[in-house]
Amino acid sequence: MARKVFVAATGQNSGKTTTSLSLMYMARKKYIGFIKPLGPKPSVARNGMVADKDAVLMAEVFGLEDDLPLMSPLVLRPGDTQKLLEGELSGAEMERKMFDAINELDRKNDFLIIEGAGHTGVGSVLGFSNARVARLADTPVVMVTGGGVGNVVDSAYMNLALFEKEQAEVRAVLVNKIIPEKRDKTLRFLELAFAKEAFKVVGGFNYQPILANPTLRRISQVLDVPLHGNQEAAGQIAHHIQIGSAATQRVTELLKESSLVTVTSSRDELLVTLANIYNLPEYRHLLAGLVIPGVAKISAITQKILDNSGIPYMRTTRTTADVFNTITDDVSKLNAMDTQKIDLIMELADKRFEFGALDSLLG
Repeated sequence: MARKVFVAATGQNSGKTTTSLSLMYMARKKYIGFIKPLGPKPSVARNGMVADKDAVLMAEVFGLEDDLPLMSPLVLRPGDTQKLLEGELSGAEMERKMFDAINELDRKNDFLIIEGAGHTGVGSVLGFSNARVARLADTPVVMVTGGGVGNVVDSAYMNLALFEKEQAEVRAVLVNKIIPEKRDKTLRFLELAFAKEAFKVVGGFNYQPILANPTLRRISQVLDVPLHGNQEAAGQIAHHIQIGSAATQRVTELLKESSLVTVTSSRDELLVTLANIYNLPEYRHLLAGLVIPGVAKISAITQKILDNSGIPYMRTTRTTADVFNTITDDVSKLNAMDTQKIDLIMELADKRFEFGALDSLLG
């Protein structure tokens, strides 16, 4: 039997998958398995299988593709919730699939990570909240939170109520996205706030802009348009999203580290200038690429200059405001091709992640 941990979270975007990835990496000397019992976000793996996106990530990063059917036993598709409520799908059959997979991975591994979906209550409409799955799997819980003090305490107690109702044991609250200069102070205050609780407070990752910001590949997916130009730059992280509304010279002066610039299709002079400076060494680190919105057609000569320069760009007929809001509202999610981010997570896990403390709590 495996030593098991259920990785839950107080909400989306708290770093749950980053935590699971770190656990997989830190426990790599063992036979380690991963499962996302309830997969609300389907993705297509390299082998063509449809599975939850987090299971696909773990399978492809750690070479576990053969176990992918077990790692993502239940993938929700549009309409499945309604079908279950109307009796067209069997909740008992769904439960059997999930726990057959958990039991098989439990049998064949020394350490098994069970990752929940979203906050503690996600899946309740199906009868499979995170808390209920953790209790049925007889697995101790690590609850992942974002940063801060008041926000962590409030969200932890709100989610803890459902774990207590289901009689699932939370053994640790793992705090991510900590402001580096406030790390010691933040963890000390959280330990004081939770002093009467049986669970422990464990420090996770500091806030890292490189993990929070999207790659060009991610932006292409979010906007649902292809990435043109230098395909080797698809994994580059856009640290700044800038609107190229000023005069051409001023836009170039305002460029910051790895900027993605939004330039409307009618601004030929600015498009040509940015395409040309992309290959200048002093600008290459400042200019990640372009998003070109607008219904006006790009002139033939400007299009030729764009293509010849190799600058990564995305073309859309949306408005500039829509593009900017869509990109900035999105929260970057990991996939196996984001090697820069994954390498950083593993590097930081070695320095910061308190695997020993968690491992001892799970014994």
